[in-house]
Amino acid sequence: MIARLALALTFLSLQPAWAASRIYSIDSKASSVQAHVGKTGIGSFAGHEHQILAPALQGDVNADFDDLPKSTVELLVNARAMTVSEEGEPKGDAPKVQQAMRGPNVLNVARFPLIRFRSREVSGKKLSDTSYELRVQGDLSLHGMVKPIVVPLKVDLQGDTLTADGKVTVKQSEFGIKPTTAAGGLVQVEDEVPLTFRIVARASR
Repeated sequence: MIARLALALTFLSLQPAWAASRIYSIDSKASSVQAHVGKTGIGSFAGHEHQILAPALQGDVNADFDDLPKSTVELLVNARAMTVSEEGEPKGDAPKVQQAMRGPNVLNVARFPLIRFRSREVSGKKLSDTSYELRVQGDLSLHGMVKPIVVPLKVDLQGDTLTADGKVTVKQSEFGIKPTTAAGGLVQVEDEVPLTFRIVARASR
C-alpha cells in the first residue's frame, strides 16, 4: 500500500505545473502592443506613417490546456498612456500626433480611457509540450463601442511564464472613428490598423 502511494505521489510530482487550469497575471513591463497607422490617398507620398505604442497593460489569463474552451482572457489597455514613437517621425511631430490621437476626433481618451478585450471562446491545437497555436474569439471595447474580433495566438510556456504573440487588424470606422485627413483630403490615415502584440503573463497560482 505504501509503495503504491509513493508511486502515485511520484507520478503526480512529474506532471507539468501548467497541466491543470492556472491563472496568469499580465506583466505590464514585459508586455507590449504596437499599432501601425498607415497612409493612403493621392497625396500619400507626402504623409507620414506612425507607430503607436501601448505600454500600460493589465489583465489575466485563465489557462486550461487540458480543456481549451474553459480558458479565458481579459486584457485592459490604458488609452491615456498610449504614445507615438518618434522613430520615423519628423523632428517635433510625435507629440503633436500623440495629442491628436488622444483627442476627441480619434480615441477621445478623456471620455473613453480604457480599451478592453474579453474572450468568449478559445480553441486551438498543441504544437509541442510547451507551445500551442490558439484562436481566441472575443469582444473588443474601443471608443465606446463593442465589436467581435478573432485573435490568432502562438503561446509558449516556460515554467511559470506564459508568452503569447499575435497580430490582428481592426478597422477604425467600425468603432466610430473617422480616419483623419490632411492636405485638403489628399492624405488620409488608413482605416485598417494592424496590431502586433506580445503578452507576457506570470502564474499567480
